[in-house]
Amino acid sequence: MAATIPLPEPTAELPLEAVERTSRLIRQQRGRADALIEVLHQVQELYGHLPPAALAQVARELRLPLSRVQGVASFYHLFRLEAPTAHRCAVCLGTACFVKGGAELAERLERRLGLKLDDAAGNGTWALEHVSCLGACGQAPVLVVDGQLEPRLPVDDPAALEARLEALGLAAGDPVGAGR
Repeated sequence: MAATIPLPEPTAELPLEAVERTSRLIRQQRGRADALIEVLHQVQELYGHLPPAALAQVARELRLPLSRVQGVASFYHLFRLEAPTAHRCAVCLGTACFVKGGAELAERLERRLGLKLDDAAGNGTWALEHVSCLGACGQAPVLVVDGQLEPRLPVDDPAALEARLEALGLAAGDPVGAGR
């Protein structure tokens, strides 16, 4: 019988209530290893991301190697291993949005916010990501700012686009989003 290496205990960096809630989530799944993805989704809802100590707790309580839990968490793009920024902006680059100026919109937002597309850490306040489709093709190009869909952005009219972005709190010269 192979010896097992003990996993680190959750540290004081995790609130006790959250640690207890994670344990309850795992018990609700009857500690089944095949429930790993569901457990990770619920843990991410709890913390807003998947902190290392929470991954260690999940591994220990599901009796899985930490490397497997970390591998699953890092493989799926819906899991965040870093705390999310205060504000998120998603630009659609699906076919309809791309054809109607989605790429130009993404470039403009990168310059405006002073960050790179798909850098999860963003600039500390804002993160800018691309999505393949938001299901609003008839309203292209579209953008989602903090969960709110913004349709029919006037990419071909720079002044109107600037005014619209300003109204959304994406103020020019305000790369940290203080105007929001």
